[in-house]
Amino acid sequence: MTAAETIGFIGLGVMGGPMCRNTTTKHAGEVRAFDMGAAARDALRDTRAVVVESAAEAVRGADIVFLSLPGPPQVEAVCLGEDGILHHGKPGLLVVDLSTTTVASARDVARRLAEGRIGFADAPVARTREAAIRGELSIMVGADEATFTRLRPLLGYMATDVTHCGGIGTGQAVKLINNALVFEHVAALAEMIAIGERAGVEPARLLDAVSRGSGDSFVLRNHGMKAMVPRNYPERAFPSTYVLKDLAGALELARDTGVQARVTETAREYYAELVRLGAGSQYFPVLLELVAGRLTVTEPAET
Repeated sequence: MTAAETIGFIGLGVMGGPMCRNTTTKHAGEVRAFDMGAAARDALRDTRAVVVESAAEAVRGADIVFLSLPGPPQVEAVCLGEDGILHHGKPGLLVVDLSTTTVASARDVARRLAEGRIGFADAPVARTREAAIRGELSIMVGADEATFTRLRPLLGYMATDVTHCGGIGTGQAVKLINNALVFEHVAALAEMIAIGERAGVEPARLLDAVSRGSGDSFVLRNHGMKAMVPRNYPERAFPSTYVLKDLAGALELARDTGVQARVTETAREYYAELVRLGAGSQYFPVLLELVAGRLTVTEPAET
């Protein structure tokens, strides 16, 4: 890796925008930024980024291309489609997927890119948008040792914690496991808050007391205290529709490895019910309102 390497960054959304901004601020070489949304592109025009009008423009001549996209279909389209990386990337290009996809998809994309002499690493990110803005994400990387060594300084533009998880696909495996644990914990916490309320314990008092004992956790302090106690479930935060995508990936991995993930299945049923009832666009700790029997929605979602 040299400071003069050209970086392409595709996907400037909730997480991708801040990650690209940090990269542009800290990288000495050119950074080309693209998103399908004009507003997302415009948000980067006050930086050193070269804002381009197509994915192909971001890819041509680039040494490394970062992706921050909604899921496997988008990653596969950008990597393998007619206007994508496989057709416009130069031999030796390295694609780094910061999206959350699936293990199978990551390995298939890597195999197909390799046919065009293009490298690949899966490097999904964890933590919040605020952490992305501060450059304090956690990134889990699936790549060979040489690729990880090359990438590590660049990922440091966006993250304070960068973990080499193993070969291609292991970054996605760790990310899916991480997310499944969070979603399952929120579901368990929702049940316990609802039980506590009906037993006469105010949610704030309950979580304060539990946080001082062995039931304490990141989910309790973050999702519980910041969202569930004040009943704050904004539309622009992580919705249950995204939860279902990640849980589907975790359950696919469970099936592929021969593990019956019963707790994960139960969590999926909870979040699927939120979506069916029309609350799928709200921040996913709104699950508490469903468990407590006070969920109110205007129109059920179409199935």
